[in-house]
Amino acid sequence: MKSILKVFLPLAMMAVFSLSACRCSAGKSASSAQRDPVKPDHLWSYDGTIQPGAASIDEYLPLLQGKRVCLLSNQTGIMLKKGKELPVELLVSDGSDAMDKMPKNLYTHVLDTLLSLDVNIVCLMSPEHGFRGTADAGEHVSSGVDLSTGIPIRSLYGAKMTDKEMMEGFDVMLFDLQDVGVRFYTYYVTMIRMMGKCAKFNIPFIVLDRPNPIGFLTDGPMLDRKFKSGVGGLPIPVAHGMTMGELAYMANEKGWLNFPSKDTWEPDPGLKCDLTVIKCRNYRRNSHYRLPVKPSPNLPNMRSVYLYPSTCYFEGTRISLGRGTTVPFQIYGAPEMSTTSFQGRSPYGSDARVPAEYKFTPRSIAGAKNPPLLDKECTGVSLADIPLNRINDGKVNLTYIIDAYIGCGSKGNEFFTRMFELETGQEYVRKTIIEKADNQGCNAGKLAKELQETWEKDIKTFKKERSPYLLYK
Repeated sequence: MKSILKVFLPLAMMAVFSLSACRCSAGKSASSAQRDPVKPDHLWSYDGTIQPGAASIDEYLPLLQGKRVCLLSNQTGIMLKKGKELPVELLVSDGSDAMDKMPKNLYTHVLDTLLSLDVNIVCLMSPEHGFRGTADAGEHVSSGVDLSTGIPIRSLYGAKMTDKEMMEGFDVMLFDLQDVGVRFYTYYVTMIRMMGKCAKFNIPFIVLDRPNPIGFLTDGPMLDRKFKSGVGGLPIPVAHGMTMGELAYMANEKGWLNFPSKDTWEPDPGLKCDLTVIKCRNYRRNSHYRLPVKPSPNLPNMRSVYLYPSTCYFEGTRISLGRGTTVPFQIYGAPEMSTTSFQGRSPYGSDARVPAEYKFTPRSIAGAKNPPLLDKECTGVSLADIPLNRINDGKVNLTYIIDAYIGCGSKGNEFFTRMFELETGQEYVRKTIIEKADNQGCNAGKLAKELQETWEKDIKTFKKERSPYLLYK
């Protein structure tokens, strides 16, 4: 079937670093409150001209008129209202600002916009976390009805439906989800699976593309097929540097639509959907794009998004990464942990401060009802003071995992769970940490750098492989 690509000419817009002073505040312990302010070059300037594909209504409205439409989206499917702009003060930040505080009156959901244009939305589909984005990670979500519109919701994360039941009653699927550019984030797996089903049922698939907030980062180990799962469905690195539209285009052209559901890496070139990608406007791969709403319950601000590709591996250990606190993915610790392996040096260079010891207690809260180490006081590290422009200097950074491993007494396989391989996508990462970090005097930052060098060749190969499918510079 014919693959259609809607191409726009993005305006050249480079984001720059601000030289204003800031005081990082997210996740500070009482003991760190009196420390000297961070240096004045640690703010990001965000590009306020970037618009997601959803804003280009004139481009995709003709594809929906007269059709029964199924919208696969969630709380991230929003866009600025016509004529609205983000206030200047929201475009400069230290990353700790809660996305929940973004002015909601500036935005409209794609569902409401399409209903106002008399588009016939006959059903909604929801990914992990549900249509409103409030369910815990991995929590099963039942199908139901959207209370705001009365439109039925078919849950893709827990509801039991046959493919026929899932795909009946509509003529075209419209996809609009905000990804965060990391292989173990589940939204792209949902997209690929639904593209495969649309191919089988001869239903056109339209992607309303959105910026990758870490599009400037391509790094991390590639996925070994034996660790393929719902948190790793394609042969791509941890941080792939692509938008959802680009991933859709690449997967469709390379015959990858069978990968999430078959026990083989063999492509199926015959399984291809009728794909249309509506591009973002004014987006470039090195743009700094501020997400207007939490993409999932435990990514509350941009600092957590930037740290995510380097801290999510704690999900595969016995360590808390802050679920059940206000700063998930920005802290880590355990009751038995000591924080000595940084050895008085920062992994981000001589002019960046050393991560401070930090104590926290995970609680049962919305979005983290039963977090690891619930109600147990943990000793660990806060990453709240690391400048945003340093977080990904070291690319995907395993320093934190190695630091925690050493700080917990180097317990070998007792430290890890099977989820660790699903996150890293490789066996050798765990084995190398156990082998080398057990040696007395191991430097966490140095070992992390050695590990990063092991996948550099794979990253170069992947960048060449993805180049024909890139839609943005």
